[in-house]
Amino acid sequence: MEIFWILILSSVCPLVNGQGVYAPANAQIVHSGAACNVKDESINERIYTIKEGDTMVLQCIVKGHPRPQVRWTKTAGSASDKFQETSIYNETLRIEGIQRVQGGRYYCKADNGVGVAAIKSIRVDVQYLDTPVLTVHQTISDVRGSYYQEKTVFLRCTVNSNPPARFIWKRGNTLIEQSKDNGVDIYEPLYTQGETKVLKLKNLRPKDFADYTCQVSVRNVCNIEDKSVTFRLTNATTPPIIKLSVDDTVVVDPGQDVVLTCEVTAGFPRPTVTWSRYPGPLPLSAQVRGPTLILRAVTQADAGFYNCTAFNNVGNPARKNVNLVVRTMTNLTFQITPDSNKDSETIQIGRDLKLSCHVDATPQDKVNYTWYKNGVPIFNSDNLILLRSDPEMEPGTSSLDIVDIKFSDLATYSCMVNFPGSRVPELRVDVNISQSSVTPPVLSVPPGGQIVSISEGGNAELVCLVTEGKPRPPILWSRTEKDLVMPSGIPVVETPDGRLRLRNVSRDMMGGYRCQTAPYNGLNIKRREAQVQLNVQYPPILDPVFQDVRSRTSQTVTLKCTVQRANPTRLTEIRWLRNGNFIRMSLPGLKESPELKFKLEPNNSDTYECRVSNSAGTSSCTFNVSSKPYNAEFYFDTPNPVRILKGNNYSYNLQWTQKDPQATERIVGYWLNVRKNKQKILSKQVDLGGREPEKGVLMSYTIPDLRIPLSYEVRLAPITAYSTGDYVSRIIQYSEPYTYPRSSDKVCGFEDERICGFTQDRTDVFDWTRQNNLTQNPKRSTNTGPETDRSGTKEGYYMYIEASRPRAEGDKARLLSPLFNVSSVKSPKGPVPYCVSFYYHMKGKHIGTLNIFLRMGSFASALDLLKWTKSGHQGPDWKRADFDISPSGPFQIVFEGIRGLNYEGDIAIDDVSITIGKCKRENNLDNAVLIGGSRSLPLASWLTFGLSCFLSLPYR
Repeated sequence: MEIFWILILSSVCPLVNGQGVYAPANAQIVHSGAACNVKDESINERIYTIKEGDTMVLQCIVKGHPRPQVRWTKTAGSASDKFQETSIYNETLRIEGIQRVQGGRYYCKADNGVGVAAIKSIRVDVQYLDTPVLTVHQTISDVRGSYYQEKTVFLRCTVNSNPPARFIWKRGNTLIEQSKDNGVDIYEPLYTQGETKVLKLKNLRPKDFADYTCQVSVRNVCNIEDKSVTFRLTNATTPPIIKLSVDDTVVVDPGQDVVLTCEVTAGFPRPTVTWSRYPGPLPLSAQVRGPTLILRAVTQADAGFYNCTAFNNVGNPARKNVNLVVRTMTNLTFQITPDSNKDSETIQIGRDLKLSCHVDATPQDKVNYTWYKNGVPIFNSDNLILLRSDPEMEPGTSSLDIVDIKFSDLATYSCMVNFPGSRVPELRVDVNISQSSVTPPVLSVPPGGQIVSISEGGNAELVCLVTEGKPRPPILWSRTEKDLVMPSGIPVVETPDGRLRLRNVSRDMMGGYRCQTAPYNGLNIKRREAQVQLNVQYPPILDPVFQDVRSRTSQTVTLKCTVQRANPTRLTEIRWLRNGNFIRMSLPGLKESPELKFKLEPNNSDTYECRVSNSAGTSSCTFNVSSKPYNAEFYFDTPNPVRILKGNNYSYNLQWTQKDPQATERIVGYWLNVRKNKQKILSKQVDLGGREPEKGVLMSYTIPDLRIPLSYEVRLAPITAYSTGDYVSRIIQYSEPYTYPRSSDKVCGFEDERICGFTQDRTDVFDWTRQNNLTQNPKRSTNTGPETDRSGTKEGYYMYIEASRPRAEGDKARLLSPLFNVSSVKSPKGPVPYCVSFYYHMKGKHIGTLNIFLRMGSFASALDLLKWTKSGHQGPDWKRADFDISPSGPFQIVFEGIRGLNYEGDIAIDDVSITIGKCKRENNLDNAVLIGGSRSLPLASWLTFGLSCFLSLPYR
């Protein structure tokens, strides 16, 4: 079913001060698509309710001149977990399969550059009902005994829903009522997530061992059906208990297979076992076979916490965790620290020296460090002290302190790391300690390398070299600006050779780069440091990139191209081109705002280009210079542009303004083309009769003889004595004319999808359907229903009820008119009379009944008065009926179709009108069964939606 809802928010007021009909943007929100309800909760709060999974369509209908641009944004609603914003630049916002997290407030912003942008909003409330979860619990003090005999048991039912759900408890098929059973309590606990109801069974009785059903309902809102869950309570019911086949922590080598089994030792009903992992999901190669998880050839990526959970909805789920650790060792480094107490940077006899060794490993505490001197293992002695974990270094670092170094201590020292008993390969680093093999580093930038210039998009290499020192440490690069990171996105980049290579350089990478010696794989002393400046060169940035220039012929045109930024700033060349060919002229000066001046003639309206170059490249400003007039601007806010003509035709009042009409030669007329399916059906020159267009002043032309209800493409172009402007196009669509009361010849033929503001009654069984001959089901029965609309055209629409399956005898469909505000139409003689007129079609041997009601009163206390009725087969033709009403307050007209005995019972209505004044009397009207003294009289005039009558579009 498709519902159409209109929310009228404000009106449009044209600007003054010579602006004519130029008006700021104005918006109204229109909804079409699946909907449960649309209501105004308060003056400023408009709520649209939709069922989860349905399709939501919001349309921002805009007014204002020129035509505003529309942008949709959203903020989070109560069901959303965080603030969201999605920008959609389109008048229609469509979300298929809407989810609960997409509820919230949607904003439509319309802006046309005139005045302040219009912003309107609507709150979308997504309705849903999940399947409830039923769990069983017992008081903790009673766990020692037999689990459920003579104990107090709690059945907890939890559900997520919107709106809040209603809970019903059943024992077997019998409703449980707390007032009639002293052995139960039903209550809502505090501090629970979601909606929860608890059924408390006090001191279990034999009859309490039974099937319990928790049924939840949102009272059929959005046609959401009730859901339920059932649990069988017995004296054998017990919570799950599990045990693991492995320890809490499992350490393995890469490539090993891992088998984890979660054995269920207790629980009834039989618990279900699931495996999960944190962080992230289970590996793709993982195999789950019942309670067993198998991981083949594990890698470091498979490490993490694996969780076994057993649940049977009794008590709390049983959980066990296994921490899977996969051994790894990478990045073995060393440090040489001279005697720090003496502030030394070299190795000196008689002073202390520290050698440190660190490896990145998992698990770090299981790494074994072994030190060697010239290949011989080192053990603690008076001057050689081994530290497994040096507290002065990074955690996991092993150190060898050499106290009061002697000539015999000058040797090659080796640090070897491994995992005892593991197949992970061991790592080793050798350090040669002598007075000549260990010297402080000297860091320098090669001559000419302090500033590196590169064109944007190229590749750059920044170089810092260690020219002296042993061993030579790696070089660490960072940005000199404190808050900037390296182009790779990390703060520091290590280079083994001191060369930082940057690819596809951009201007935001320009700036200073710091290079430093690393404190590892060399001497652990004060860092050496240098800087390199990266200079990114790019072509000039110009304004404007493109400009449309219009002018009268024989007037001087000035084209100006401004250089905003460039690197280098020195310009090397400025050239002007016309249609891609260089203009012969004296070379202009290399200034930052080159200009070109010339007199515009019919033969030099062309494309001009200014090319500005520096050593990094060339950029250009492009100018489209023309004496052609600017485009026409269609006016979309014409009131009642459609007029009904004879022969099922209509005319359309096309209106437009001219953008900047004084910019070019005088506009003498317009070319107007009308096309249908890309075929031209009208081509005409609209003559202005000597009048000249004025800025902001509307021009009009009535396009005649258009076919109801077809749409057409209209193209319009201004004409001057020298040229014709560009065509602009729009689609004009037939819509029911919206007029004020007492219009003489307008009816609601349901040609527009808005069906004149009629709505479906939400309390009936099924809906009326909008249809024409082209949208009919080809397999339908030919013995019922109309072939065309009332006027006899196959394109024309009507409303009908479909009697085929799944409809049953007596099913009702109601169609509601808009609400009419009688208080706005006063009469000194009493209630104002109205004439209700319509056509009906009731062909078929199973035709049921068509009833017409006058609905009075508010939504909560509406009173339906039967005013007209007819039943049974009425022949193959459309027939007309009308009757008078004299309502004393706001009212609606209700069309009720009742399905007959079988499927050949389609009923249709068309050309409905509700107008002020009594119906005109004629002698050739069809006899109708009138209720309450009303008569069937001729068609007067069309149902109106003027502001004096139209209050709202009710939705039930």
